[in-house]
Amino acid sequence: MQLFNSTMSHQSAIAPTQQQPQNPILQGMKSVLSKLLIVKSFTSMLLGDNSLETVGELTYGLLETPAYDRLAHHLNQDPACAALIRDRYIPPAHDLDALLTLPADSLGYIYAAQMKKTGFDPNLHAGMTAKSDAEYVELRLSQTHDLWHIITGFDTSVVGEIGLQAFHLPQFPYPLATLLVANSLISITLKEPEMLPQLLAAIAQGFAMGKAAKSLFAQKWEEGWEKPLTQWQAELNIQPIQHQ
Repeated sequence: MQLFNSTMSHQSAIAPTQQQPQNPILQGMKSVLSKLLIVKSFTSMLLGDNSLETVGELTYGLLETPAYDRLAHHLNQDPACAALIRDRYIPPAHDLDALLTLPADSLGYIYAAQMKKTGFDPNLHAGMTAKSDAEYVELRLSQTHDLWHIITGFDTSVVGEIGLQAFHLPQFPYPLATLLVANSLISITLKEPEMLPQLLAAIAQGFAMGKAAKSLFAQKWEEGWEKPLTQWQAELNIQPIQHQ
């Protein structure tokens, strides 16, 4: 079962920035429309529409709720995270060929090799901007999603993807992750109940890993491409998933 496309970093998760309407009636209408979009996309996923467009719609709807503002507020309590948010830190474009000249055990080499293998565009988010803290947080999370997979060891299978989503939750209250985890539990329970123990184990493992680890959001991965992956993991207190 394909719960949702695993290439989550390759969705455009930032809705076009608009001026916030001052009219309370318009504000109320915008709030209602965002909730309808959340319900529509969440239901579509349950019914099998697991496209990036649908996940993007879910994100757009959530960005208009107080949940994303609370997420940004939570991250702003950490000085390192707050600095990234304040500076709207976005690194230069990733040169995969240059990264492949680094040592084979480095984060940069492993990341570039993975992106080459999958054919994903590492610079999909180049040129994107975010005016609000909440928009920036989602942009940065979307941009670094593939790196989080590499650091934690969660693969891009349905179970691995949800395990990674669960990893986010003790690190910060991520609205998109909560709804993706919830959607997966409902969908698997109804459609493939034999997968439920495996899914629950991945959620529990991801949550425990996220609770034990240092902040991943605070990291400027791109300034430490040459550092060995195992060193990154040790410094962040991560015991990665081991695949047989």
